[in-house]
Amino acid sequence: MRVVRVENNGVLVLEDGRAIKIEGLLLPGGTRDHAPQYLADQAVKTLSDLAEGGIVTLAAQKPKEDRYGRLRAQAFVDNQPDGGWLQEIMLKRGLARVSIAPDRRECAQALYTAEDTARHARSGLWAQSSYAVRTPATLKADTDTFQIVKGTILSAAVKNGRGYLDFGTDWSRDFTAVISPEDMKAFRQAGIDPESYEGKTVRLRGWVESRHRPEIEVAVPEDIEVLQ
Repeated sequence: MRVVRVENNGVLVLEDGRAIKIEGLLLPGGTRDHAPQYLADQAVKTLSDLAEGGIVTLAAQKPKEDRYGRLRAQAFVDNQPDGGWLQEIMLKRGLARVSIAPDRRECAQALYTAEDTARHARSGLWAQSSYAVRTPATLKADTDTFQIVKGTILSAAVKNGRGYLDFGTDWSRDFTAVISPEDMKAFRQAGIDPESYEGKTVRLRGWVESRHRPEIEVAVPEDIEVLQ
């Protein structure tokens, strides 16, 4: 099916009218990210250049549609080299970050590998301090933004069914990653005890919230990359 246009939010529109959400990516958000708008514009333009007019092949797993009726898919365009996997191309150019939905975790490792390539090369958004990987001590100004954080988990515990991964010695003020009781199921299914993260250096990602301290809620093990 041919792509006729790309919306400003990165959604592909096919000639039969269907809308395609590119699964696993978070495009730059401009002011929403406390970042320059030109990166958001560049990402949409690049996606348009890659996809518009091309024949797209879609790979979708259940649940296939989001609440807006858009098909959630990995997308491959025929007019691009190396298979034309749009997610990989956008990540390698540094024009998106990986954002894994809890109910759609396919291709996570391949997506992270593509993101790493761009980060190491400081391509696209990775050349901007706005998108630098944060440390646990630098998150206080990042409330309500999506961030990637690298640090060592000093203590990990499960209390009343909720997981806590603490990156500082003062649990009431220092950054903590939280696993809700509902999301603990995904960790159990993967055979991961959250307490096993204690002492590990990790890179994790999500939306920063503030509850007297900066927090990120991690929903699935794929949100946490163990580095050492």
